[in-house]
Amino acid sequence: MKPTLLILAAGMASRYGSMKQVDGFGPNGETIIDYSIYDAIKAGFGKVSFIIREEFADNFKAIFEPKLKGRIETDYVYQSYDLTQFGIHKTIERAKPWGTAHAVLAARNQINEPFCVINADDFYGYDSFEKMAKFLTTDVSDDTYSLVGYQIDKTLSEYGSVSRGVCKVDENGNMIEINERTQVYFKDGGVVYEEGGIETPLSLDTRVSMNFWGFTPAVFKQSESMFIKFVEANEDKPKSEFFIPLVADGLIKSGIASFKVIPTASKWFGVTYKEDKPIVQKCISDLVNSGVYPENLWA
Repeated sequence: MKPTLLILAAGMASRYGSMKQVDGFGPNGETIIDYSIYDAIKAGFGKVSFIIREEFADNFKAIFEPKLKGRIETDYVYQSYDLTQFGIHKTIERAKPWGTAHAVLAARNQINEPFCVINADDFYGYDSFEKMAKFLTTDVSDDTYSLVGYQIDKTLSEYGSVSRGVCKVDENGNMIEINERTQVYFKDGGVVYEEGGIETPLSLDTRVSMNFWGFTPAVFKQSESMFIKFVEANEDKPKSEFFIPLVADGLIKSGIASFKVIPTASKWFGVTYKEDKPIVQKCISDLVNSGVYPENLWA
């Protein structure tokens, strides 16, 4: 059974100022999602599922269906505010849904095969998809999941500090814990993170999570009970979010599942602000000029 690619694309992109999920970055207006899907098809994925808000559906279908028809099966998952499906009969006012792990739960009735989760606005590189596809077809189980671990120096910006999920990995390549470091940056040829005004050096090959996870459908049931408890504990915190690393941490600490950290030397790049666009366009242009991707991706 071929694995599925689940793309988190329901965000409102408030810092970007428009729907960056469908903005053009390639030489023929290709989105970042296009490059992820192209790599996923090449790596052997059999279906792509877009997690979106229902009001985005027509726009997404108009953009992606003509390109992908006959290349890969497509599916759409809608993330909503409705909590009754989880047995929670309360109205909780929020400006946006409950985060990335809540978005994944929205797919629980539509995915029946091993799958990986990625962000819509991140460029991951073919090596990551190839390694994840191999893991999902040979090694994944209901108690053995994975994430792609990027070298921290391949994910940083030359223009300031970033937040990164720094992974602590044991001798068997399994994640022990993941710590969110909110100020990570280059300094004097190395990498440091700052906390409380104190700078701590990090090795250049430290592994970080860029939200590229591999699961079986068992994770839906495993995380649903966590989500219900999370809502109960945070119903009066409208900005609280149920993130995938919270699920991973809970599964690891409870002994329910381990997470293999799959190393990649691929360079990651992504877009958060409008100012990032020309940088991303230049990165993609360089990959096209070097022959990694064709100039017209879907020709």
